[in-house]
Amino acid sequence: MIKVIVVEDNDAIREGLRILIDGTDGYACIGAYADCNSMLKNLERHEPDVLLMDIGLPGMNGIDGIKKAKAVYPDLTILVLTVYEENELVFDALCAGACGYLVKKTPPSRLLEAIQEAYQGGAPMSANIARKVIDFFQQKKQFPAKPQTILTPREKEILSGLVEGNSFKAIADSLFISIETVRFHFRNIYKKLHVHSQSEAVAKAIKEGII
Repeated sequence: MIKVIVVEDNDAIREGLRILIDGTDGYACIGAYADCNSMLKNLERHEPDVLLMDIGLPGMNGIDGIKKAKAVYPDLTILVLTVYEENELVFDALCAGACGYLVKKTPPSRLLEAIQEAYQGGAPMSANIARKVIDFFQQKKQFPAKPQTILTPREKEILSGLVEGNSFKAIADSLFISIETVRFHFRNIYKKLHVHSQSEAVAKAIKEGII
């Protein structure tokens, strides 16, 4: 059972998401909040698997909410669901600790798949958001910033797999190594990049042209 908390200020959308999640086998909406402060007050009590977070919220915005939620639960899986598609917000959300970024026009079936993908270690994104990330990545490849950190070829392969949205298992399978070996390399990548999450590693790798 994937336990999900929804943070969405639009009452109709929030209730629709709650009904969708609760009405699907293998999923449970354990909390639905209109703002970040209310969610943060109850986060430790809920212990969710996935946090589905809007960005444009009353009071504290979703990006600051992501940072505060990650401070409470560093390993919490956070998936953005918003109307905003600006490059800056996409990368701010990833740097804050979101593992994926979806727009609100995402079909319900795809949203459920994305929640499961995120729960399993993936980095789901709407097609147009993924295109923005790839375009930015390609621009960095053409005009690369001087890398601050030296990664080994294997570490670059593994980090590239994460940038492409693959799960740890998919990365392990493609490189013919174990999931534990992937995790070992990620621990080294985190130390070298001075980051604490997969999404931070992806954002830094893209922004600095590391891979």
